[in-house]
This record gives sequence, structure tokens and C-alpha cells, in this order.
Amino acid sequence: VCRAMAAAISALSLAAHALVVGAGARVAAGRAACAMNQPSTQLADGLLAFDVASVVVGGGRIGSLLLDLGVEGDVLVKRGEPIPDIPESGPIYVCTRNDALAGIIESTPPNRREDLVFLQNGMLGDFLEAQGLPDASQVLVYLAVAKLGEKPTDGITDTNPEGLTSATGKWAGAFAARLKKGGLTCHVRAGDDYKKAMLEKHVWICAFMLTGALNGGITVGEVESKHSDQLRAIVDELCAAGEAELGVKLDDGAFDRLAAYGRAVAHFPTAVKEFEWRNGWFYKISRRAMEVGESDPMPLHTAGLESLGIVEAQ
Repeated sequence: VCRAMAAAISALSLAAHALVVGAGARVAAGRAACAMNQPSTQLADGLLAFDVASVVVGGGRIGSLLLDLGVEGDVLVKRGEPIPDIPESGPIYVCTRNDALAGIIESTPPNRREDLVFLQNGMLGDFLEAQGLPDASQVLVYLAVAKLGEKPTDGITDTNPEGLTSATGKWAGAFAARLKKGGLTCHVRAGDDYKKAMLEKHVWICAFMLTGALNGGITVGEVESKHSDQLRAIVDELCAAGEAELGVKLDDGAFDRLAAYGRAVAHFPTAVKEFEWRNGWFYKISRRAMEVGESDPMPLHTAGLESLGIVEAQ
């Protein structure tokens, strides 16, 4: 696809993505894009979504991938740099560590903050709510890029051959269309459907990393193949507590899906990182229960954190 041609329709595609635009206008814009060979993706409601000129914050493995798959007019913003005035609209893909998020939001003009798309691990809901962005676009990234510039491995497993990467919000369709150009899968989700997918991803990283760390920092594959019983017990705790916290019910077979992804990225190392954003979310639930005299809903998880010296024994 000619990148110059893609740039020529960016203005039309931005209008098509605006939430205030009617469905008819979005369909018309989508058809126009297809006529010019702009890659598109079909959404659940039958509308077409397509890629547009975007800002990418962070030039690491994922940020570089998005730029490689992008269109004319994309802009790379390195950490600490301000969000540029051009493009004036379109997604702002935030591909940084969680500890940079507050600063990035602050450096983004208020009229552009609704265009931020967050690709971080962890439960971001409370943070985004506090930032005045409760409906911000988010992505659950199930992609493995071993080294900068290398071809990515899609999050396809033997239980989910349709892929696991999911996106929600204003720019979910544009993100899915961008990945599609690289032969990568992405599902556009909303409401409880996205919450369930978010909880499963969160349980995966928290349970696998904790189990691996408790066994000497082994690989994800070793966690799945050699410590399955320990992993399952922790997964069951986290799933139940997460369901209660979010008011959702995961589909049957959650452990099997998580284990399958573990096999797909068996080479990944394990370590408990970014505690505030990851395991800390579950630990707050435990602390809240214990502070009012209730039993800890996740005793294995808490004991594991205490054993590693991440939290103090109660």
C-alpha cells in the first residue's frame, strides 16, 4: 500500500473515528479508504475501521513495531518530549513503562488527552479515573518482540488460535487495523467483555511472575510445565478475587487459556516487577479485607509476596 496514498485519506479517517460522527458517515469514510487500498478491519457492529496518522510515544520494541506498520505522517515522540501539534488528531500510542504515564498525560494538551491509547500491563482503571480519563483507549498486548526490529510473534495459542490481543475505546479499531497490516490479530472489545480479557491478562502476568520468582526466577515455560499445581492454585485465587472486585465472571477454562499462553512464550523470564501496577492491585484487595477483620481472599498470593520480601508479613 502506498504510504503517500494512506496519508491523503488521514483527514477523512480521523473524522470517521470521532465519536460524535454518525454511523453512516463512518461507513462512508471506511468505504472511501478501502477504495484507495487502505487496510481496514471489520468491527463487531459491521463498521469499518482503518489506520490513520498517529503519534507513537516510546521507540522501544512495541513502539518501533507500530511505526513500522504505520502510515505517512506518523510521529515518534521520545520519553520527555512534548506531544507535537501535528497530526492534530488521531491516536497517541503510549508505549512506555507505567511510571512515565502521569508525566505523559500532563505533557499532552487537554484537547488531545482523549486520544491517548495505553498499552501497559497492569490494572490502569483507578489511575485513569483519577486522571479524568475513565474511557481512555487501552490495549492488552499479547505480542512478543524478542529484539528491536525483529518480526513479532503473535499471541496465538492452541486454545485461542484467533489470537489474544484486545483493544477498547475510541481508537481500538484503528489499532486493530494497524496490526492487521502486519498479519497480527487484535479483537475490539467493550464493557464487561473487555474487563474479562483485562482480568485474565492481569492474572497471567501476576501469577506466572510470582510462581517463577518463588522458584528461583525460572522461565515462564518452566512455570507451566514443572509447577503447574502451584500455578493453578494461585491463578484460582486471583481469578476469584478479581471477578468479585470487577463484578464479572470469567468464561470457563481460564487456567487452560493462561497456561497455553505460557507455552507460547515459554522463553520469557520471570520476576515480580512494577508491583504498584501488577501484584499490588491484588494485594490491596487482601489488605482491605484483612483490615476489616475478614480473611485474606488470596492467602497464597500474599504468602508468596511476603516470602520474597516484597511486602511485610502481617
